[in-house]
Amino acid sequence: MHQMVTGGVDTSRRWWVLAIVVAAQFMFGVDAFVVNVAIPTIAIDLHATPAQIESVIAIYLIAYATLIVTGGRLGDILGTKPVFLAGVLGFTATSLWCALARSGPELIVARLAQGATAALMVPQVLATLHLLFADEARSRAFGIYGIALGLAGAAGFALGGVLVTLDLAHLGWRSVFLVNVPFGLAIIAAGVKIMPSVPRRPGTRLDVSGALVLFVGLLCLIGPLLFGHDVHWAPWLWLIMVAGVAIIAAFLRLERNVARRGGMPLIDIALLSDSRFMRGLFAAFFFFLANLSFYFVMTVFMQKTLRIPPLQAGLVFVPLALTFVVASRHSGARAKHRGMLVLIEGCMVQMAALAAIALLVSQIETPSALALSLVLAVFGYGQGLVMAPLSSVVLATVKPAAAGAGSGMYGTTAQIANAAGVAAIGAAFFAIEASRSAQYALFAALVMFALSIMTCVAFLSRMRRA
Repeated sequence: MHQMVTGGVDTSRRWWVLAIVVAAQFMFGVDAFVVNVAIPTIAIDLHATPAQIESVIAIYLIAYATLIVTGGRLGDILGTKPVFLAGVLGFTATSLWCALARSGPELIVARLAQGATAALMVPQVLATLHLLFADEARSRAFGIYGIALGLAGAAGFALGGVLVTLDLAHLGWRSVFLVNVPFGLAIIAAGVKIMPSVPRRPGTRLDVSGALVLFVGLLCLIGPLLFGHDVHWAPWLWLIMVAGVAIIAAFLRLERNVARRGGMPLIDIALLSDSRFMRGLFAAFFFFLANLSFYFVMTVFMQKTLRIPPLQAGLVFVPLALTFVVASRHSGARAKHRGMLVLIEGCMVQMAALAAIALLVSQIETPSALALSLVLAVFGYGQGLVMAPLSSVVLATVKPAAAGAGSGMYGTTAQIANAAGVAAIGAAFFAIEASRSAQYALFAALVMFALSIMTCVAFLSRMRRA
C-alpha cells in the first residue's frame, strides 16, 4: 500500500481511521439520546425518585463538561491514540456498570464515571480529524462527521424505543447501556490495529485542580436543584448553592493564578475580557439550557402522562432528528449570506413550535404520536438552524492562537447549560406536576424553554449590533 505521511503521521489508512473515530462519536451521541427514552422505565424499575432520574442525565453532563478540556490536553501530552483507546475502554466498562446498576444512586455514580470517560474519548475524535485531513479531503471528512453527529439523535431515540420494547432476554432498559459493550470492544480492536501513533505536543500541561474545583462548584450549584423537592427545599440547600457560587468565584481566581505561574488553565482568562465572545457564550448557554431539558420533559410527559409506549415515544422524535440534520446541512451556507439572522430565525422557528405544542396539548387531551411528531419536527428544524453555525459565530472574534481554548470554553458552557436545564426545568416540571397536574407542568416548562430561547435571541441581537 502506498504510504502517505503528514506531519510525521501515517495517513495511508485515514478513511478507516475516520470510520473508527466517527463510530465512537456516534456511540457517544446515541448514548445521550437513548437514555432519554428509557428514563421513565428506569424510574419504575429502580424505584428512583424524580431527583435521581434527573441526576442520571445531569451528573453525566457535569462530569463530561468539567473534564473535556483535560481530556483534550491529555491527548496532546500522551498522544491521541492511547487516550482515545483508554476513553473507549472506560466508556465501554462504565456502560456495563450502568447496565448492572441495582439502585438509583448506583446508576448515578456509574453515569458520573461514564461522563468522565467520555471526556477522554470525544476530544480525540476532532483532534484526529484535524491531523489526518489537512488537504482537500478535509471538507468531505468533516461532512461525514457532521452527518454521523446528526443521525446519532435519530438512532438514539429509535434504538431506545426498540430495545425497551423488545425486552431482549428480559433485560428491559439495561439493554440501552449494554448495546455499547460490543460496539466499544469492536472500536478498540480496530483502533489498536489501524490508528496511527501521533507525536506528542510538548509544553502541554494539565490543570487538574481547576477541573476538580469547577466540578465541585457545579455540583453545589446544580445538586440542590436536583434534590430540592426530595428534602422539601430545606434551608441548608440554599447554603450549599451559596457555597457553589463562592467556589466558582474561587475557581476564576485559581485560573488567574495558574496563568500567572505560566501554567495552562482550563479557561483562557484573556477571553473573559472579550465582550463579543462572552455575549456569544451567554447566547450558547441559554440556547442549550432549552436543549436536552426539552427532550427530557417531552419524553417523560409522553410516556408517563399520555401513556405512549417507549417504541412509539422514541419514533416520535425521529422526524425531529431528521429535520435537524436537514437544517444543519444548509444552515452554514445560509449563514454566509444572512449572517446571524439565520440563528435568530431558527430561534423563532423553535418558539413557534413551542406555541404549537402548547396549543395541541390544550386542545386535545391525548394528542396522537403522529400529531406530536409533526410539531416536534418543526422544533428540530429550528434547532438545526441554530446549533450548526452557533459555535462558529461565537468563536468568530477569537484569535487563531486561542481557538483551542475558546472551543473548550464553548463546549464546556454547552454541557453545563444542558445539565442546568435538566436540573432546573426538570425540577420545576416535577414540582408542578405533583401540586397541580402534568398539563400545567408541561405548560410551565414550555414557558421556561421559550424564555430561555428569547434570552438567547437577545444576546445574539447584541452581538449582531456590536
